[in-house]
Amino acid sequence: MSLATDSPVHSSSSGDFAAFLDAELDSISSDSSPNEEEVNDEFNSDSSDSSPNEEAENDSEIESQRIKRCRVETVENIEDPKGSTSHGSLEQNLVSSSKDACTHPGSFGDMCILCGQMLNEETGGVTFGYIHKGLRLGNDEIVRLRRTDMKNLLRQKKLYLVLDLDHTLLNSTRLMHITLEEEYLYSQIDSLQDVSKGSLFKLDFLQMMTRLRPFVRMFLKEASQMFEMYIYTMGDRAYAMEMAKLLDPRREYFDARVISRDDGTQRHQKGLDIVLGQENAVLILDDTETELVDNLDDRDVRQVLKIVRKDVLKGCKIVFTRVFPTQFQADNHHLWKMAEQLGATCSRDLDTSVTHVVSQDAGTEKSRWALKNKKFLVHPRWIEAANYLWQRQPEENFPVNQPKNH
Repeated sequence: MSLATDSPVHSSSSGDFAAFLDAELDSISSDSSPNEEEVNDEFNSDSSDSSPNEEAENDSEIESQRIKRCRVETVENIEDPKGSTSHGSLEQNLVSSSKDACTHPGSFGDMCILCGQMLNEETGGVTFGYIHKGLRLGNDEIVRLRRTDMKNLLRQKKLYLVLDLDHTLLNSTRLMHITLEEEYLYSQIDSLQDVSKGSLFKLDFLQMMTRLRPFVRMFLKEASQMFEMYIYTMGDRAYAMEMAKLLDPRREYFDARVISRDDGTQRHQKGLDIVLGQENAVLILDDTETELVDNLDDRDVRQVLKIVRKDVLKGCKIVFTRVFPTQFQADNHHLWKMAEQLGATCSRDLDTSVTHVVSQDAGTEKSRWALKNKKFLVHPRWIEAANYLWQRQPEENFPVNQPKNH
């Protein structure tokens, strides 16, 4: 039978993938089947008349038959779990045919995950230890899995969402860093028995106190309807797993998709090479910026975000005054760049087309010009708020301080 085409498996997550690998290992290491026992009994009855070489050959033959039988039984007895995305089917999703030589699409330890052959050298590709310890997939197989997963997600009208932990979903502090002024927090700690009802937790195992961001559980519930979600943190594996338990105690949202710095392929840097999702369909929510390239393919979610972002301050022409340090090149300042990314036009000179003057001092010449000509005079926080909320904010909420009278 063809392992690639006859298997009924259609898994929907890396958690299903991990469960299947466990089942595969259990099958291979399980007790002998009745047929095997008969073979063993027959072998034992004749062993007294066999030479040592014959015994060794018989041992090898029996072990080979046992492994083959276990592998076939595993494939035939797998039930069809719900779902359709790519992380699951070891038999269906991994490329092979009984008629062709196995291409060894990946390895589990030193063993090919498809044919079971022991591999002498490490295969290329990437290790996906967060899915299952020791799992490594080749580059071609990663590409194929991502394409398959992308088709399935688009049928569900979903994309991928990679979520940072610290300063994004929660905030953590080591107990040794709790100040005297913050010690009152110990009286507000919630129980770890049912974390779904709390937001502030003391984790003695990690010597850490963690507070979840407001409304984070509501956010995860709603986001799960639109995305297949990952956690990706530069914290270590133990920290990542404990935080996942606080955020997702029933494993409804992330399952095995929890990535830590221990899983990355680069030190001190996150990368999407260990996410089983097409990069052009991945959204990242992080407290630090994702470096983007200019020549993006069509239908790339990053390009869509850039377009949406440019609509926030579209039609605004901004002049800055008393915002940048003296002699600082204005167009290199982060506020200037932020305004342009939001769709505004920035200028050094005043003219009738200017719509906003951004200042920290209402007494400057340009600030007075704005008031005289009925232009918006706003504080720099107006731009920052628009960037944070992805929406133009009411100018009257960001007034500029009037000069003090001497």
